[in-house]
Amino acid sequence: MAAPRALVVLVATFLLAASSRASKYSREANEGLAAAEAKRRETGEFRVVRLNQVWEKAQRLHLSAVKLAELHSDLKIQEKDELSWKKLKAEGLDEDGEKEAKLRRNLNVIMTKYGMNGKKDSQLVDTNYIKDGTESDTLDDPRLEKLWSKAKTSGKFSDEELDKLWREFKHHKEKIREYNILLETVSRTEDIHKNVINPSEENLVKEEILHNKHRELKDKLRSINQGFERLRKVSHQGYDATSEFEEPRVIDLWDMAKSANFTEKELESFREELKHFEAKIEKHHHYQKQLEISHEKLKHVEGTGDKEHLNRNREKYAMLEEKTKELGYKVKKHLQDLSSRISQGSVKLSF
Repeated sequence: MAAPRALVVLVATFLLAASSRASKYSREANEGLAAAEAKRRETGEFRVVRLNQVWEKAQRLHLSAVKLAELHSDLKIQEKDELSWKKLKAEGLDEDGEKEAKLRRNLNVIMTKYGMNGKKDSQLVDTNYIKDGTESDTLDDPRLEKLWSKAKTSGKFSDEELDKLWREFKHHKEKIREYNILLETVSRTEDIHKNVINPSEENLVKEEILHNKHRELKDKLRSINQGFERLRKVSHQGYDATSEFEEPRVIDLWDMAKSANFTEKELESFREELKHFEAKIEKHHHYQKQLEISHEKLKHVEGTGDKEHLNRNREKYAMLEEKTKELGYKVKKHLQDLSSRISQGSVKLSF
């Protein structure tokens, strides 16, 4: 009897010690996360002051967890580009200021996209990612609204296909918004240029910049027209089972690649990379959905007063938030790289 009793005591002691260690590690992990968050708040989320100002402003808006993670990814890309530009400027490689102007334009696109440019008509109606947020969101274009309305009531699409089609419509809306921002920038620059009385070498450089912007406008408009025709066709006929790609950004890239001066072999290599890129986007979508679910659960648990359950949900939410931000940045960086390589006629693989 003594031996079994001793064994029970030994096991109980071991379990108590293990529980204590687990509690200690969990406490240390939480303290580590809290310390990291405190340091981040102190030093700033980004290494560029104005981007920190944008991020702090976004915290005060009623954006969903997914929208905030998406904004974070956009700002990380902007940060990367601004730091690269600072290095170029230090080396005297942006004398005409075109790269700086493009950075300002890109930030303007971001501010407008998330309703932070001060214009009432650009404020986003934020929606829950999981609940089909299509009813409370708008496309800001009568033609798109009409197409979407017909597609929803046509009976040609499953719920999953409607979700995919809605992403295409939203992508098209963003392309139109970016075009309008560029058009406004070009118009302002032209007005300034027309008021110059004495042409100089500097003004000739600016004229060349304007010419490049007009070419960019033309390319964007062509992409918009092609995209609308695709939406019109899909809305009326439904999705083609043999369609090569499903993600709107990948479809755009593939159309651009087919119009570029690639050989058949190069085009095939690019097609393979686009498949990898589309898989990366789908993974990002998965984490976005999980983040939204976690956020809903967290809000529910916060009202129960269960501290242990609350801590577990906060840890899971923090993990999903970081993963979603990380994947969002990787997707945008990869998209940037692919677009650049198409314009340069290069198919060097990056995956």
